[in-house]
Amino acid sequence: MQLMSASPVDGSVTEPTGQTRLRQPGIAAAVCLSSLAMIGFDAAATETPAVDAADTVKQLPQSENDSLLTRLIDGWEIDAALLWYREDSRVQAIEGVLSGVKALSDSESINTKIVLDSLSGASASGAAAQERAQTFTRPSGKGEYQVAAGETPLDDTFQDTRLSLTGGWQKTLDTDTRVNAGVYGSKEFDYLSLGVNGGIEWGFFKDNTTLSLSGALGYDLIDAVGGRPVPLSTMAIRKDFANEEAFWQAFDSSRERGVGDKRIGELMLGVTQILSKSTLVQLNYGLGYSSGYLNDPYKLVSVLDTSGTASHYLYESRPDSRLKQSAFVLGKTAFKRGVAEYSYRFTIDDWGLGSHTLEGRYRHYFSTRTGPYLQFHLRAYRQYGVDFFTPYLLSGEPVAEHISADYRIGDMDTLTIGLKTGWRLKDGDEIALRLEYYCQQPRGEASSLDGLKGLELYPELNAAMLQVNYSWN
Repeated sequence: MQLMSASPVDGSVTEPTGQTRLRQPGIAAAVCLSSLAMIGFDAAATETPAVDAADTVKQLPQSENDSLLTRLIDGWEIDAALLWYREDSRVQAIEGVLSGVKALSDSESINTKIVLDSLSGASASGAAAQERAQTFTRPSGKGEYQVAAGETPLDDTFQDTRLSLTGGWQKTLDTDTRVNAGVYGSKEFDYLSLGVNGGIEWGFFKDNTTLSLSGALGYDLIDAVGGRPVPLSTMAIRKDFANEEAFWQAFDSSRERGVGDKRIGELMLGVTQILSKSTLVQLNYGLGYSSGYLNDPYKLVSVLDTSGTASHYLYESRPDSRLKQSAFVLGKTAFKRGVAEYSYRFTIDDWGLGSHTLEGRYRHYFSTRTGPYLQFHLRAYRQYGVDFFTPYLLSGEPVAEHISADYRIGDMDTLTIGLKTGWRLKDGDEIALRLEYYCQQPRGEASSLDGLKGLELYPELNAAMLQVNYSWN
């Protein structure tokens, strides 16, 4: 969860950790709260309550339906969006977002958001490409999948549906003080997340200076398909065993039963200063701590012999705690026909990961501020991977306590380029279209092993996004 005040359906490309935006009150909050990546949640769905409510409404006479609908949406500012995301030869996602904000008074408001998305495609396992075909056991143990020679190992049965629900409240206590609070829940097939967040802002010097303090707590439950792999245990593959019983004994011994849990807490301190009628600047510092089950239960590390041929595969092992820090600076400048936003973020953690992010947007209005506009987006990201990242292990060498071949926590560079256009309709509603291209290039040294020469150990990833947004005002 990320405490942000950007439009709740105006998403942008994030790094592999993932981020979700929540609306917060006030111009100062829009800038001050925009840098803290609070709690990342994945999601999916319980359909019964929605069906019951729909059936109840259907039973009412049409006039009562109209009256009920009017009462439900009266006073709400509603945004809806549909996002299509596709990686080359990997994951595809279709996401729907519906959010709303309602003013309870001049000093108090509430907001809510529901996100439903469907993901499918192929997900990289972390195993290294080989000159020969490879066979892997599916997470459940009930099947296998084949990877062709020279191809990056991908499990092509990745599929999930996620649902997340968010609610928030904001109130101005006096001319200088504002508070907000929120709750969050999300569910998918093997993951449940719950969280709360809150913050307070103080305005000084006629609100030219704003100080903010925000925090969040989260609790996640991970119920991995087939059970959580024992860190550093070997993947059981049927061809290596004499019969089915021996395979299942080996498979079960590589699994930890029960549900894993993760606890997350984060704080952010921010200050915003208005420099002139057209320019403001924001500075903030974020601190986050997580503990518990931090592994990805579906990631592997290949163990290779001296020729570069895989002999077996180990499940990854990550530390059971993580401390993250971030520093962020952002500026906004208004021009006669446009608005520019530019920012830099620096992040480090005690796993050894560090990153630099440069990002800029410029929105140009062709007539008035209510007329059509064109927005340009550019984002450059460089990441230095965790200390325990390795693309593979060599057979016979000691195995470290923590290892991972997950490219998402390795060295990488990414670039995002985007365009967005929008306009206001005659009745005051707004419509917008956004198109973005994302390129991710992992970095690493070429292998000297003969069996890996000519193979792609650090494959590039490209993705495209198209979003349609409609706002009822």
